[in-house]
Amino acid sequence: MKGKTPLLGAALVLVGLGLGATLLRDQVPLGGAQTSPGQAVPATRAQTEAGARLQNERNTMDIVRRYEPGLVFISTEQEVVRQDPMGWMFGQGAQTQVQRGVGSGFFVNEAGDILTNYHVVAGESGAGAASRITVRVMGQDVAVPARVIGLAPQYDLALIRAEKLDARFIRPIPLGDSDALGVGQKAIAMGAPFGLDFSVTEGIVSSTARQIPMGFGGAGGVGITQKAIQTDAAINPGNSGGPLLDSSGNVIGINTQIYSPSGAASGTGQSAGVGFAIPINAAKNLLPRLQNAGGDVVLAPQLGVTAGLLIQTGQGEVPVGLSVLSSTGKQDLGLPERGLVLGEVSPGSPAARAGLRGGEKAQAFRGGRIALGGDVIVAADGKPVDGLEDLQAVLINKKQGDTVTVDTMRGGQKRQVTVTLDASSFQ
Repeated sequence: MKGKTPLLGAALVLVGLGLGATLLRDQVPLGGAQTSPGQAVPATRAQTEAGARLQNERNTMDIVRRYEPGLVFISTEQEVVRQDPMGWMFGQGAQTQVQRGVGSGFFVNEAGDILTNYHVVAGESGAGAASRITVRVMGQDVAVPARVIGLAPQYDLALIRAEKLDARFIRPIPLGDSDALGVGQKAIAMGAPFGLDFSVTEGIVSSTARQIPMGFGGAGGVGITQKAIQTDAAINPGNSGGPLLDSSGNVIGINTQIYSPSGAASGTGQSAGVGFAIPINAAKNLLPRLQNAGGDVVLAPQLGVTAGLLIQTGQGEVPVGLSVLSSTGKQDLGLPERGLVLGEVSPGSPAARAGLRGGEKAQAFRGGRIALGGDVIVAADGKPVDGLEDLQAVLINKKQGDTVTVDTMRGGQKRQVTVTLDASSFQ
């Protein structure tokens, strides 16, 4: 993941509006040669389109001029130990190498906080931050060290702050409202594709609600499928963490992933016109927690439940949804076709207070085990649930005091409960 924009694998493969010629003749002419005194020649379609292009160009250039100084070029270094497979034959031990990565970020406030992707600053193993992070701002040749303020692997977000950076170089970019986006809106991506720092591309918002796997597990959390903004503005490796702006210059998303058929085969992705950005509202909701994290990890909200269906893999037991089991087996056990089997419900948790119950007995089967007798969550806030990822996708933007409506099945009986998130949900 280091120094790259993540690729969506092949398994997940996923007009302009112009005025008509008749309407153009009815508009106020742009001016020019006159056929008779006081009468202007009607604007031609080519003249009108040229004027529109120039207006769009002026808008883009103005946004770049005002907000590109808020872009940050991020570099990371991490010492890793590599063992040469043939080295042991010659008495050589493990070798220490320095792994380097690059990415993008942007200032979000006058304090100098820089928002970026977690995978941009993550260490070689993907757990925790790289040992050395530096940032460079526009117009400066020298990079300065940066420290981690907060990490949110499940959201693929991180907050860092430059140290010893002159305050006059801190240029926050205003944050917009991603919930108000419409398909077809202008989108401007800023970043450092392939290490070419301070680059700009332009396109449109292609979709506002793509569900894609975005977060990373670890530190007690699970990766989360999130709603993402799809854009055809060129996004390439190195663009990760950079801002996606609208025509007003407001940040509407954080560039994070691309879909690249060539990358799925070669491992080196290139823009195919399908890029994804984390909606800025998700980051705005998380920002206060990141600012108060003290350099630690921030987890997505929890109900206080664990998965009760686990299968054995080469990496140990993995929680899964009911959809992986055969229909016959589920019918024999009186279970629904899809859902999250609850293994344990933590005492005093929001789930426990709402009356949710974990399995009372465990049953082993070839390749795994399942907890029976408790609740199976089949939906949350009206969205189907078939695993922890689905549940977390519903919870991801919730705040303390928010509620989630949970549909469950227990003993063949359907039930709907309301779970209220409290402070323990965010610990």
